[in-house]
Amino acid sequence: MHEVDQDPLDFGVLPDDLSEFMNDDYLEYLLGTDVFFGDTLLNCEEFGNFGDVGVTTEQPCPGSQDKLTTKNNWRKRKRVSWSQQCTDEKTPFRPKRQREAGTMQPEEARNEAAVNQGTDAESEPNPEKTGVGLTTTPPRILHLHPSIQFITIPDAPGYQVIQTVRLSPPVIRLPLPNTAATPTYIFVPSASPPCKHQVQPLSPVDDAVAPVQMSSSPPGSLSDTASKAMSPICTSPISIRNKMSPCKQSPPPPTVLDVPQVVKDYILEVKSHMSQTCLEMEEGLSLTSHYVDMQVSQRETLRSGKNTNKGLDKELIIMGDTDRQKSLLGHRQIFGDSNGGNSKRYILLLGNAGMGKTTLMRKLCLDWTRACIPQFDFVFLLDGKTLTLTKPMYSLQTLLLNLSSFVPHCMDPDAVYAQILAASKRVLIIFDGFVELRDYEVLLQTQEKDLSTSLQKDNKAESYTVRQLYSAILQRVLLPGCTLLLTTRPRGSASQLLRRADSFLEVCGFTPADVEAYMSLYFPDPDHRVSALDCLKNCSYLHLLCWNPGLCRLVCLVLEHSKTSDVLPRTLTGLCHRVLCSKMEKGSWGTHPQAEVQTQISLHSKQEAQKQSMSNNQLKMCLKETPVRKSRAKVFTCSRIRRARGAKKKETEENEVAEEEMKSVGREVHRTEEKELLSQLSSLAWEGVKANSSVLTRGPTFTAKLKAFGLQTGLFLSHPMRRRQVVSSAETEGGGREERDEIKGGVEKQDQKENRGRTDDESFDASDDHIMLWANPFLQSYLAGVHLSSSRAVSDRTFHQALPFQSGPKARRRPQREELDLTQRFAVGLLFHNKTELQRLHTYTETSFCKMLVSKQALVTKHVEALSQGDLSPAQVLEACHYVYEASFTCADGNRGRGSTRLVAHLAANLPEVLSFHGVPLNPPDVFTVQKVLERGGNEGRSFCLDLEDSGIRVSGLKALVGLNNINTYRACIADVITLWEQLEQSGEEGLLRGAVSKFKIHPLKVTQVCHAEHLAKLVNIHMHKRLSDSSCTQSDSIWAEGVPAVKELHKLEFELGPEKGALYLPKLWELLPGLHNLQHLDLENSKIRDTGSEKLADALASLCSLEILNLSQNCIGDHGVKKLATKLRYLPKLHCLSLYSNVISDEGAESLAAVLPHMVSLTDLDVKYNKLTDVGAQSLGASLRNCQKIKTLRMWNQCIPYGVFERLQLQDSRILWH
Repeated sequence: MHEVDQDPLDFGVLPDDLSEFMNDDYLEYLLGTDVFFGDTLLNCEEFGNFGDVGVTTEQPCPGSQDKLTTKNNWRKRKRVSWSQQCTDEKTPFRPKRQREAGTMQPEEARNEAAVNQGTDAESEPNPEKTGVGLTTTPPRILHLHPSIQFITIPDAPGYQVIQTVRLSPPVIRLPLPNTAATPTYIFVPSASPPCKHQVQPLSPVDDAVAPVQMSSSPPGSLSDTASKAMSPICTSPISIRNKMSPCKQSPPPPTVLDVPQVVKDYILEVKSHMSQTCLEMEEGLSLTSHYVDMQVSQRETLRSGKNTNKGLDKELIIMGDTDRQKSLLGHRQIFGDSNGGNSKRYILLLGNAGMGKTTLMRKLCLDWTRACIPQFDFVFLLDGKTLTLTKPMYSLQTLLLNLSSFVPHCMDPDAVYAQILAASKRVLIIFDGFVELRDYEVLLQTQEKDLSTSLQKDNKAESYTVRQLYSAILQRVLLPGCTLLLTTRPRGSASQLLRRADSFLEVCGFTPADVEAYMSLYFPDPDHRVSALDCLKNCSYLHLLCWNPGLCRLVCLVLEHSKTSDVLPRTLTGLCHRVLCSKMEKGSWGTHPQAEVQTQISLHSKQEAQKQSMSNNQLKMCLKETPVRKSRAKVFTCSRIRRARGAKKKETEENEVAEEEMKSVGREVHRTEEKELLSQLSSLAWEGVKANSSVLTRGPTFTAKLKAFGLQTGLFLSHPMRRRQVVSSAETEGGGREERDEIKGGVEKQDQKENRGRTDDESFDASDDHIMLWANPFLQSYLAGVHLSSSRAVSDRTFHQALPFQSGPKARRRPQREELDLTQRFAVGLLFHNKTELQRLHTYTETSFCKMLVSKQALVTKHVEALSQGDLSPAQVLEACHYVYEASFTCADGNRGRGSTRLVAHLAANLPEVLSFHGVPLNPPDVFTVQKVLERGGNEGRSFCLDLEDSGIRVSGLKALVGLNNINTYRACIADVITLWEQLEQSGEEGLLRGAVSKFKIHPLKVTQVCHAEHLAKLVNIHMHKRLSDSSCTQSDSIWAEGVPAVKELHKLEFELGPEKGALYLPKLWELLPGLHNLQHLDLENSKIRDTGSEKLADALASLCSLEILNLSQNCIGDHGVKKLATKLRYLPKLHCLSLYSNVISDEGAESLAAVLPHMVSLTDLDVKYNKLTDVGAQSLGASLRNCQKIKTLRMWNQCIPYGVFERLQLQDSRILWH
């Protein structure tokens, strides 16, 4: 793609009438010679928009070598610049040039020209049917610039007018069929299509010129074509002449013109393959049977820093529950806003571990196969785990067609890759499997200039690493027009990513209704489902843990084998321990030792049976050979039978005893081996947590036996990774499907032969098709906690260093990762867990295990008691509550030991009275643990003031905390508080409502978001009308009789929306200010209220009799605004500080202030620096200052005041200051 500096639409002066050029001879001349094909304007790839017209050439015959050479090499002509073409005498395109009669073609060419509107190869004419002498060569392509127009001519037998559709770009191939006698065809642009024929336009892709064999794909083209056989959404075929039947769920995709058939086949194959391979969520669960539709919320960003004009960094806003419910989106609305606005091209999806990000990405892939996302022709899912491939042996083509998930083998990668490049706007690339934001930040670091140039110049060279290709895609070096969807966890900073992304989403998790829906799918039996739900509702903490879909799955595993709620775990540590034991019992690993024991027992039994059979045969022979009397023989036989039966019974008893002993020995051997394997697994888990990775690295400790144990118990997951090179189109050209299958098989066999001679380390990076992962992040962290708490390799010193809340500036400055937080929580919980249940996890003797527990419990207790609660951040306070809760409850009976009771008592006694969780996301389990600690503090006589602003706490959690008796006051999102009041009023809980209203505080209030202004206006409206709503019941009127206490106690209001948003919401501010009678401090700095706003503010000042500080700096207030304000400022009896810093006040405004200063009896500080007043205004203020004895400082310096004048004023009155 090239850019043209000159205006391509400048064709000079055109004649008024072009009809003289439209005769048969001239059209014959144009279409029969290389005039069109030699003109750069008509056949130039320098323009992004062009039209393709296929022209059939004459069949070459012997003796016409010149014509054949011209036909075969017309695309290989050397490009000629536009200036050179303007001087070329043989280019008769421009209107100023005259036609040359000597260059016309013979009449036979005109007789063989025709028009055919087919687009596929099948529509080409058959020589056997059309007659002798008809062409069989491929059509020649004529590129027409979109500005070229032909006028229509009157209807005549020799002419036919064909209106072309308006295309953007106008890419169309119109081969000319050969008929015996054809009229001349004139191409003219059609008028705007009527409502009947709604033809969607084609769109260019980054101004790129599509190859001839592959036209640029319009929106929805390939999706629609490839999905006809799979989805009944759009049933009627799409054509220019037919109406497009609208699709109810998505807009109708436009038409397709000349898409290569091999690309269509590949799209169909991808959709078919992906619809089958992406269904699995995890072991035993699939999207079709266990998926619960999850919603995502739209997150907003805020410029960090007070001066938003200079701050480039963004930070994500934590929304309240009410606002989050309003911003919910379905997963089909991810790629565009709910109002149908512009589509999003760089999307960031956030969610903690287990929240279902990967499941949601699989669901999007499945929706694409069902034509629910028709705006994309290609969807590629790139996993962050492929970053383990470090060899420079990949290209963008192999990355997309060979390493992405759920893609089948591509038989013609060159054609598919060319389509991807030409239609990059119709490509969706999903990045999944990245643990934290920092992983993307590393990839977004600026690449070397040579590398970027090399990637742009030749991205098909297989000489790049996966990391380099990922980085190039994220930085828009490769496929700049594609849509990117990135998933990660919200921890860490991401300044570059936040600047690049244009949409921020967050997975919301399960609601209580979603939990019930999931359990109804998990437990198909109605009786079992009802029993499981009853058990779950009786265990509050487990019920709240189900907010996380991943933990909800673990809870369901435990509920499968639990008949009553009494045996359910009460902590996250107990839950993971129960799941681990269940997986080990259900796994097939334990069958091998038992099978050996059973084999030994069966062999022993066979031997004994053979002995018994031999003894019976000997007995029979003896009886036959010994001649005795009948009676004695009968007695002898009976006695022998009794003795034989007694011996057999004795042997059976001995065999049973031996069998039990052998089983016992086998179980002991199995337990010992199992403990050793668990010890190795826990060590690997701890190494992964420290490396912040779920990928299991190969090494001497990762044995085949350990791998088999992890796979059979479900702790490991084998992730497929296709590394076989794709077969190029050159290798498969001319071969059919059978030949391609043979080639594919040959490649696989060749790869196997090459890998036989390699070591494990060598083949792991280049030829191994799978990598090993931890299947569940919670179980990985749990096993890492087992390693810290019970491993012999972890000394007391190492264990103490691994505990949270380490002293030092680095520990407080750097936020911890989620896996490390969970590991520390599990390690503390395991030390105070039930000793009996921990026997399966260690190889200690009982005595040494008890000593180890006591030693590490003492370390934890000493560490927690040494903490200074005032020095902990809000996030660390929350983590401390989790550690104490995990240590305070056992799995089954709920009894507490001395150590755990001591921990919770110490934490509750030392928490600060003002307990702030400002800016810390509070999930339902977080609220539960905080509630337990606060309840314990209430038993100790402690009371608290809670700050829950910007925490995103749900209304149900807010109700639980506010209802505690030892909560004096609380701060939270105003909209959530009003929602809580409405719920309490509707449920008739008058006592809780009265407490929730009286405890609520908003002083001081800083309005930094638009929603803050809206919520404050609603709260002030309730206060002024003394009713919660128009439909409120009369029983609660007594609660609102005095208004809202929080509004009455609001003394400080800072309006910091900035100049852009602030100007839009100033009208709401003017409406609510009269209701803030007790306001003492009003800060409107940099709100750009101007003179019009000053008038509104002056009207509102009459109600603010308690105002003491008024900051109107940087508001573009002029003389008119100051005059309006001065008339009201004199009536504020308590105003002692007024700032008019950096406005546009001149001498006239200064005189207005000088006139009112003596009447402002309480004013002590006045700031009018950096305004437009001169020495005249300064002298007026200085003269008025002599009559104001209470004013302590007057700051009025600016560059318009002469230095000598200002120095003389300072000498006259020392209260006049520079700064």
